[in-house]
Amino acid sequence: MWRRLLSTLVAYAHLAVSQTDRTGWTVAVDSFQTGNEATNVLDGNTATIWHTQWTPVNVALPHNITIDMKKTYNVNGLTYLPRQDDYNNGNIGQHTIQVSLDGKTWTTTAIGTYIDDKSLKTTPWTTAQARYVRLIAQTEAGGRGPWTSAAEINILSTATYVKPLTNLGIWGMTVDFPIVPAAAAVLHDSGKVLMWSSYKPTDFNGGGGSGTTDTATYDPATGTVSQRIVTNTQHDMFCPGISLDASGRPFVTGGNDAAKLSIYDPNANSWVAGPNMQIQRGYQASATLSDGRIFTIGGSWSGGEGNKNGEVWSPATNTWTLLGGCPVAPMLTADVRGAYRADNHGWLFGWKSGSVFQAGPSKAMNWYTTSGTGAQKAAGLRSTDADAMNGNAVMYDAANGKILTVGGAPNYQDNPATSNAFIVTIGAPGTTASPVKVGSMANARAFHNSVVMPDGKVLVVGGESYPVPFSDDTSIFASELFNPATSSFTPVNPISVPRVYHSWALLLPDATIISGGGGLCGACATNHPNAQIYSPAYLFNADGSKAARPVINSVSSTNVVVGAKITITMNKAVASFSLVRYGSATHSVNTDQRRIPLTPTASGLTYTVTVPSDSGVALPGSWMLFALDSAGVPSVAKSILIRSS
Repeated sequence: MWRRLLSTLVAYAHLAVSQTDRTGWTVAVDSFQTGNEATNVLDGNTATIWHTQWTPVNVALPHNITIDMKKTYNVNGLTYLPRQDDYNNGNIGQHTIQVSLDGKTWTTTAIGTYIDDKSLKTTPWTTAQARYVRLIAQTEAGGRGPWTSAAEINILSTATYVKPLTNLGIWGMTVDFPIVPAAAAVLHDSGKVLMWSSYKPTDFNGGGGSGTTDTATYDPATGTVSQRIVTNTQHDMFCPGISLDASGRPFVTGGNDAAKLSIYDPNANSWVAGPNMQIQRGYQASATLSDGRIFTIGGSWSGGEGNKNGEVWSPATNTWTLLGGCPVAPMLTADVRGAYRADNHGWLFGWKSGSVFQAGPSKAMNWYTTSGTGAQKAAGLRSTDADAMNGNAVMYDAANGKILTVGGAPNYQDNPATSNAFIVTIGAPGTTASPVKVGSMANARAFHNSVVMPDGKVLVVGGESYPVPFSDDTSIFASELFNPATSSFTPVNPISVPRVYHSWALLLPDATIISGGGGLCGACATNHPNAQIYSPAYLFNADGSKAARPVINSVSSTNVVVGAKITITMNKAVASFSLVRYGSATHSVNTDQRRIPLTPTASGLTYTVTVPSDSGVALPGSWMLFALDSAGVPSVAKSILIRSS
């Protein structure tokens, strides 16, 4: 029964939405200027506008506009067209969108910040039933004054509504961004999400050599989205390699400006330039090593094609060193487009003794060692899997060397994806890996993202069944959850926005998952300047109410070395703990995330856990420490910095 119901939910999630007939609707606002009344947003004339009062006095922000649709609709989005004349005064920046059945009890469906331009803004959300929709403007997008204006506002709706089931997790509110974010990282000091696009907020093409990157930061604690244009590092950071270094700093290499290195310092809230790489790269992958160095390989999308062999950055000397013994050739796929695509998006895992395990996307797996001039050794084939470009690999149990690989396609684009799934187990560096085929996903996909959760399960979200960059045509809306205990996938509630090429997903410290981005192709129809928050089923009781969460009252230290014991006091009894490394993601690659299950010893409500003693398992850097009760409900995480020595 539940499978049939879920199939219905998936079908409804991506029904063609349409602008709703506004005949008979009314509108109420907190302020208007005579001649620029609120009814103008419903008149179908883009030359007329609603504008808040500016004379005889300005009326201060925030401003609000409430639309009464006169009957209940199944609403799943709002479109906002800024004024189309020669002025930008009143363009909405930070905003909140709420819906209501009775005009009294309101539910927030979206928050965020719009781009300050004249383009049509579309905010989608998970379908809800409502008669009233309210748009609250908290800021003017350009900071020009205390005004709000709009040419047209419409509500998107669909014919059918099925209430989502909480035992399948809930896709909650949408967060709008003033960029199309193609890359993102979670900041260890605050839990904020740092994102960036390219030299333009909605386009990457032509950005090489611009030395500019548009960024945005989402703060889940306050619901605010800020923005910044980064020029001081002279680096267009589109299509980079990303790692979180041993201090938890986002470390961004190559891309449109293919030799560059930029490092974000959360403590100073600033970007700093690092030394150029020895080899120019774009679409490369990188991995933090057990000693805190960072390894990178591949990347023929920019900076020339082929021979993108390995190199390593040392924090001690702040220099890059080529590793002649780490050739890229053994990890190439057989892509029909040759070197340009064959070395892209490596599935890299920093491991013991400064080694790197390459799990894919090539069907051939490899070990790289990074001492001296480096070395490479074959680790075997990934069982019966083919090349799996734009698939995912997730280390869901680092203590036991367990990696889940899912999906991908033999070529980068224009071929069917697969639903394949394998568990790859690794041991000592240089030994043959042990891949085992497990139950396939229900959906073939590439360009998807996978996120390990505190309980060890892995959420798989988005993707296309037939990958084509900048297309939503074969988008997969159904999400799936991999359970290591059964080696199988089960369906969960579907997304409502395509998350394909240039999308990403990351675990947040509150144990929810943020999934965003897609597009970045200028005036195309597939830009998605937003994200959505997923609350897994472990956050709900069986009756749909929110579960009471365990609370970590204190930890003995938030800065530890490998092998250290951490003492934790709780507000109630718990069953287990886990460490999950903070994540970064772009182009379906997240080499930072990994999970370590921890078995505690208990004395009342005081627990002691031991960090693994090998820094190849517990990589240096920032981790989220979660406690889970006997029902699997996780706490909000405490941030722990793990040092190799």
